[in-house]
Amino acid sequence: MKGDRYDVPAGREARMPFGTDSPRRCRGGTRTMSTEDTIAAIATPPGIGGIGIIRVSGTGAEDICRRLFRPGNAVASLQSHHLYHGAILYPGTDDPIDEVLISLMRHPHSYTGEDTLEINCHGGPLILQTVLQAVMEAGARPALPGEFTKRAFMNNRIDLTQAEAVIDMISARTTGGLRLALSHLTGTLSRRAASIRQSLIEILALLETAIDFTDDDIEVVPASEIFDKITNVTHDIGKILSTYGGGKLYRDGLKVLITGKPNVGKSSLLNRLLGEKRAIVTPIPGTTRDFIEESINIRGIPVSFIDTAGIRDSDAAIEQEGMGMVWERAETADLIIVLLDGSQPLATEDRQVIAGNRDRKIVLVVNKSDLPATLDETALQTLLPDTPPLWISAKYGRGIDTLTDSIHTRVSDSNDVADVVLTNLRHKEALERAATCTAQAGESITKGYSCELAALDIREALDCLGELAGATTNEDVLDEIFSRFCIGK
Repeated sequence: MKGDRYDVPAGREARMPFGTDSPRRCRGGTRTMSTEDTIAAIATPPGIGGIGIIRVSGTGAEDICRRLFRPGNAVASLQSHHLYHGAILYPGTDDPIDEVLISLMRHPHSYTGEDTLEINCHGGPLILQTVLQAVMEAGARPALPGEFTKRAFMNNRIDLTQAEAVIDMISARTTGGLRLALSHLTGTLSRRAASIRQSLIEILALLETAIDFTDDDIEVVPASEIFDKITNVTHDIGKILSTYGGGKLYRDGLKVLITGKPNVGKSSLLNRLLGEKRAIVTPIPGTTRDFIEESINIRGIPVSFIDTAGIRDSDAAIEQEGMGMVWERAETADLIIVLLDGSQPLATEDRQVIAGNRDRKIVLVVNKSDLPATLDETALQTLLPDTPPLWISAKYGRGIDTLTDSIHTRVSDSNDVADVVLTNLRHKEALERAATCTAQAGESITKGYSCELAALDIREALDCLGELAGATTNEDVLDEIFSRFCIGK
C-alpha cells in the first residue's frame, strides 16, 4: 500500500482507500485494559452452516481489515457500522480465501468499546479456520474465553451483572430463563443496585454530618430519621433477595426425582411427561437399574425428570447398588415424585419410600387410576396428612396436566410480577452481605452507639454493592467469571 491506496496488480481492479483514520486507542474510564493487543476468534458455533463470523477487536482491527479485505466495488472509505462486500485474501497475496461481508465498528461504539471488525464468511469449518489463520498472520492473537465481553466490561460498556447476563442469554433453556437474562442484560438489576447505592450514600452523608457535630451535643439529624432510612434500604435489599429461589429455577432448572417401588409406573410416567418413549417399560421388577434423565419445559422452567430403580428388598448386588444411588440422588433433588400404584394395597416398600422422603419437598402421585382402586387413602393420609395425593394414569395420560401444574406451584413463587429477579449466586451473596451490614448499622443507631460504627457498616455495604457491579471485584473473581464463557464471546 502506498499512502492511503493499494497497489494495483496487473489485471486486477484497484482496491480503493478506506480513509485516513488510524486505529484509535480505547478509553476505559475508571477501568482500563491492561493490554492493547488485538484479539480474534470464530464467533459462531462449530459445524457447517450458511454463515460463520470471525470477530476481531483491538487497535489493530482496522489495519487487519486493510491488509486482508478487497472490496467488490470501489469505495472511498470504510465507514463505521456499514457492511461491505468483497473478498478476504491470503496475507501478502492477491489470492482470495472466501467471498465475504465485513463491517468495521469504530470505538467506542462497539460491543467491546474498541475498534471491532466482523468478517461474515461461508460457514464451513475449513473456511473459518483459514480466514482466522489469515487474521492471526495479519497481527491478531487468539482470544481467550469471554475476552470480548471482558473487554466490554473493562471499557465500561457494561457492568459485571450485565456481562454475566450475556452467558445466561446464551445458555438459557426456556423463554422464562431468556426473559430474566435479557432483563439483567438491559440493566434492570444494575439500576436497582445503583438506586440502593445512592440511598446508602445519602445515609452516609447524614452519619458524617452527625459525627461532625458530636462534640457539640447537637442532634443535627434525628437518629430516628437515619434509622428509618437504613430500615428502608434493608427492606429493599430483602425484597430482591426473596426472588432468588424462583430466579435460580429459571436459570439452573429443576431436578425432579421419580421414585417408588418396582412396577408402579415410574418409566411410564417419564415417557408420558416427555411425550416419547425414552425408558423401557416391562412388568419385570428391576428393569430400570440406572438413572434415566430427560428435560422438558414447564411454564418457562427447565425441568429434568430422573427415572430411578424401584425400591424393594433384593439380594441382587446390581439392584442394591441402584437403590443406594436413588437415596443419594434424592438428597440433591429439588423435588421428589413419590409414585404409588392405586390398584394395589399400600405395601411395605411404599411405606419405606414415603418415610425416606418425608422431610423433603414431595409431590405424592397415585398411578393407574384407569384400574379399580385398591389403595387405602385413609392409611395414606395418616402417613402424609399435609400432602394430598394426585391420581393419574400414566398409560392413558389422565391427570398429567394437573401433575405438571402441581410441580410448578410447588416450586415457583410470585417472581413473575417482580421487576428484579435474582438468578445468580454471586449476586445473592453480595446482597446478603450488604443487607447484614445495613442491619448492623440500624442496630447501632437504635442502641445509641457512636455514628462512626454505623458509618463503617454503611461503607462496607457500599463495597458489597460495588462488588455486585464489578467496581470492587478482584481480578481472580473476574477471571473465574469470564472463563465460563465460550471463545468468541
